[in-house]
Amino acid sequence: MRNQPASVTLPAEPGPFPGGGSRACPSAGDVLSEHQYQQQKFLNQSSGPSYRKDQYFPKGQNRGERGRGRGGWQGGRQSISEEMPRYITVSTFAQARAAEISAMLKAVSQKSSNSLVFQTLPRHMRRRAMSHNIKRLPRRLQEIAKKEAEKAVHQKKEQSKTKCRKARRRHMNLVAEFNRRQRKNIWLETHIWHAKRFHMVKKWGYCLGNSPTEKCYRACYRAMTKHCLLQDLSYYCCLELTGKENELLKQLAQLCSIDTGLTFGEACCLSGRFEGSVNLYRADRYPEDMLGPVTFIWKPRDGSENRQLWIWVHPALKQDILGELKAIFQCSEPEEICIPEPVTTSVQEEKQMDVVLSLGRKRKEEDKEGEKAVPVKKIIGDGTRDPFQSYTWISQTTGVAISDKSMEILRYRLIGPLSHSVLTETLKACRKRSELNWWFHGNVHLCIFKGISSPSELPPGTILGLTVGDPRVNMPKKKTKAVPDFEKYQDNDKVRQLYLEGVPVDCAHSFIWDQDICKNVTENKISEQDLNHMRAQLLVPGSHLDLGPCESKIPILLVQQPGKMAGEDRPGWGSGWDIYLPKGWGMAFWIPFIYRGVRVGGLQEALKHSEYQRTPHTPNDFPDCQAGMQFAKELETSLLEKFKRRPPAKRPNYVKLGTLSPFIIPWGQLTKNWERRMKASGEFVHPSSPHPEHCATEGHSFCDPEAEVMKEASPETGEVEETVEISSEGALKTEDLSAWCYPTAGKDRRIRLVSRLGQKEMTEDVFLPILMSYPRALVWVNLSLLRKGNPELHAMICIPTEDDLLHLSKDKLFCGPQEPKHRDIFKHKIQKLKEEKKKKKKDNTKALEGDPPSVPEQETTEEHEDLILGLWSDALPDVTSHCSRTLLGYVTRGDFSLAAGCGEALGFVSLTGLVYMLHKQPADKKGLVLLRTPASLQYRFARLTIEV
Repeated sequence: MRNQPASVTLPAEPGPFPGGGSRACPSAGDVLSEHQYQQQKFLNQSSGPSYRKDQYFPKGQNRGERGRGRGGWQGGRQSISEEMPRYITVSTFAQARAAEISAMLKAVSQKSSNSLVFQTLPRHMRRRAMSHNIKRLPRRLQEIAKKEAEKAVHQKKEQSKTKCRKARRRHMNLVAEFNRRQRKNIWLETHIWHAKRFHMVKKWGYCLGNSPTEKCYRACYRAMTKHCLLQDLSYYCCLELTGKENELLKQLAQLCSIDTGLTFGEACCLSGRFEGSVNLYRADRYPEDMLGPVTFIWKPRDGSENRQLWIWVHPALKQDILGELKAIFQCSEPEEICIPEPVTTSVQEEKQMDVVLSLGRKRKEEDKEGEKAVPVKKIIGDGTRDPFQSYTWISQTTGVAISDKSMEILRYRLIGPLSHSVLTETLKACRKRSELNWWFHGNVHLCIFKGISSPSELPPGTILGLTVGDPRVNMPKKKTKAVPDFEKYQDNDKVRQLYLEGVPVDCAHSFIWDQDICKNVTENKISEQDLNHMRAQLLVPGSHLDLGPCESKIPILLVQQPGKMAGEDRPGWGSGWDIYLPKGWGMAFWIPFIYRGVRVGGLQEALKHSEYQRTPHTPNDFPDCQAGMQFAKELETSLLEKFKRRPPAKRPNYVKLGTLSPFIIPWGQLTKNWERRMKASGEFVHPSSPHPEHCATEGHSFCDPEAEVMKEASPETGEVEETVEISSEGALKTEDLSAWCYPTAGKDRRIRLVSRLGQKEMTEDVFLPILMSYPRALVWVNLSLLRKGNPELHAMICIPTEDDLLHLSKDKLFCGPQEPKHRDIFKHKIQKLKEEKKKKKKDNTKALEGDPPSVPEQETTEEHEDLILGLWSDALPDVTSHCSRTLLGYVTRGDFSLAAGCGEALGFVSLTGLVYMLHKQPADKKGLVLLRTPASLQYRFARLTIEV
């Protein structure tokens, strides 16, 4: 029998049964005496059940030799009678039968599969409605089906009530779902548009478009060069400072220095006509502890005692700069608590979902509960901000208020020579009405832009305030390409006056500075549904829609971006306009721009834009600020993980290639080694350093704060140029350092450029005070390859030897020397570690017994824990002299340049090493360096320049 207890056995041989049985019909010869019977019974009961094989079967006979049943037994009835037990012990027999019965009942009651009751029925008895209608089942199975249904209801998780797609795609449910998904990473107002066309990444607390999904690398470059590229920069953070002008300038002077160029107190910027840019440092810590680059705009004076200042910062720099501003202005108490837009809370959302999507009923307009449903509003601005978190801080001592207006002001950037043509076709000035005049002021200069061929012709940083109508009204039916119309506006006098003097102060004013007006404009925006309804009611379909007095008046601000200002080639490349909008109007301006033929770019396109301009990108190219250090650590982690994913035979061995740090640049080590190198050689050394405090100390593992990037700005343009700043004691200027990089003899000499830069003769009296002042400074340089080659990230910039330069002068096709292959000094350690691991794996007995490994084994394991084949595992040696060519610096960005038609790279070099190289090189070979990628042994010649 199935599930029969193993202790129950039915013997087939005559004799005593372990359970205590006898034959039912004994023969005459088998009758025992009473005494013998009692004695045998006592022996059987006392001995207990026995399970030996020879007890049931005679010796030599196995179980298979027994009879096969009634018809198959050899002896007929005689055999049957002989095999019957002689007697039965009731208690033992009943216990065995009870175990069999319980096993049988258990097998019957338990299901052998996961199928439901109606699925166990024969196919001819099954009905389609049995799964949800229990009464369709046979009556004997209905109770079991009820229990299964109750059990399934309690066990399964509570499912979402919006299961079907139709319910999920309802507008109210979509908005609620989008609001929920924005709680962790903020969405821009153009997020949905980008998510359908871009690869999205989560950075700095935002969800941003990284690069388009279509192949458009060259198309984006053509748009920046010939037409227009559009970018959404609304993730940039705006910090508004309000207070007395003198108090603001007094405290902000602690964060910047006049040695780097323009400051917050520059006259042209203070008037509100131009945008300024400056590098911020910790209070009174210049040139150390850099915070990062920012741009700022002053509100034009309106007769009030207080002034408003907008400081635009990158989100990676926001917390450091905001904390420093609150510290210098002594702001501690919040002025007001942020009350976000009335978005439905979680409780309201649950009520709404219960009401609108009731289980088992369809939503009806006349449903009484539907009237109680709370409408869900779309998040506008930074709706993810904590309601109890302050966003405005006021100082009780200085009276200055600091407001965080992130996501309250939207910011778009148009790049390209036809960006102003896109603006003039999209933006239409509002018509003045006598009853409403708070929004009106001069929009004349918007028309003058039609006679300008490129935004780079205007003064850098020009600000223009406008009040425009709804751009959705003037949208074309099909995509068109905006082009300038010079015949339409030919007032050359006004255009010339605009070139020379810029925009007047009155035209720089905008009502976007007024928070109440911006709030009113956002709340009274006409929805897309109402706008489409008005279009449908037009007598002539497709004609112009005149909204009349209902048309919105949107205050905006236009800020000119000058593009490439440094260097001789491609002046003004990448110029364009930044447009500032009130929140809620993002898509209303975005789609009309798209219909004017612009191409949209993401973070990668912004990176290429700064690369072709040869300007540092935030925060990638600022290794001396906290955001730059954090970026370098994250980049190292990602590159190391990618390196580990490849098998050892399919990845480069950087130790053999002579690359000490392929994933992160040791800036601090580089500057220290050059300083130590100069002191050891005895060159360029004074007995005492005039600025010992500027020397780096043992700080960060890869980048010391003192290895700073000095900046100097031109007083005419206000644009920051990455150079080495020198104190008043130093006789070196930016122009001098740039001129020294050009050859003064031979075919490549630049006599006119050198004379224009005003070069001083390179003598020790000129550059020695500089090296003493800043022995660990870094210089931002541009490199162009002479021959083939494509520079990569973290490529090494090295000094060529005399033999290399001699070989190049003899053979013009000489690409460059090769680095001798290095020996991997960590290979035997890694092999030893692998052998130890194998030995440890085989030695299972010690692990099972729990014996701890010996102390030497533990130390060896910990010592080689971080060993990776192909990477330098010990402390870095002298990075400048590790290879056959002396290391000068590193490349932070490099690629084939579509603008130059050759490989170009941007990076930093040590100031001490640069001056040493230029001092030693011959006149016709000045500025020549060698580039080597981390995964190659081939050096390639490149031209080093410093653009001013």
